[in-house]
Amino acid sequence: MASLGRILSWWGNDYAYAAYWQVRGTLRPGRREDFRSGDARPIVVIPGVWEPWGFLGPIIEALHQAGHPVYAINRLGRNSRPVPDTAHVVASFIEEHDLRDVVIVAHSKGGLIGKYVMSEFDPDDRITSMVAICSPFAGSEYARYMTSRTLRAFSPSDPTTLMLQANLEINARITTIAGVFDPHIPTIVGLEGATNITLQDGGHFRLLDKPEVIDIVLEVARRPVEVQEDIVDDTLAAARDAAAGPVAEPHDIPVPPDADVARGSTPETPTVP
Repeated sequence: MASLGRILSWWGNDYAYAAYWQVRGTLRPGRREDFRSGDARPIVVIPGVWEPWGFLGPIIEALHQAGHPVYAINRLGRNSRPVPDTAHVVASFIEEHDLRDVVIVAHSKGGLIGKYVMSEFDPDDRITSMVAICSPFAGSEYARYMTSRTLRAFSPSDPTTLMLQANLEINARITTIAGVFDPHIPTIVGLEGATNITLQDGGHFRLLDKPEVIDIVLEVARRPVEVQEDIVDDTLAAARDAAAGPVAEPHDIPVPPDADVARGSTPETPTVP
């Protein structure tokens, strides 16, 4: 576990980053339409709770510069509605724009929404994969003590959270990224069957502009469909053989040398003291 001084540094820098991008993402996000050009695979971004779409600015800009059309959804607003309702908005947007071979890039609550869409609202298999950054797939213990209904929905006992945890079918299409410390999620549990990457870094917001995170997002975004299907097949085969466990090189994802990577297991970050 990191030292107390390092944790406090991560914590302070995390909220400074969040404050900066809340202001910039609200006042100077650019025009959504300007990011929709490109010939590469389409990307749909889903921010976290109370985050404007521009909050994901560093990732959006990197993806667009790499040739991907990036779609931010106006109807999400500040993303304060329940996960099922918001998932319906995302699914409707994808269908209305006839997007196919989509990669979802999500932050925090956005990962829950993305998995809900993939699980419940994608009968035509329009979504190929998702990268979820700092998403509370097992909820957050802190949510039990929140006065806001929006935040209490992140409780580990929330019915939507439990339903998503029980649905394992599409986890092999998901890559999760988290740090060893998150001030909002005291214990991050990797998705069973997913590719779970734990960086030796901390924060809930500041990871969004880390070069190593952006590199992982770009790799998943440009990953050929055949490679993605190989990952799914390998994961399902491992599950059938009861041999799921850590893998050292998850199909050439450019992870930092000190990052922990697992597929098919549920690694946890240390609980915050």
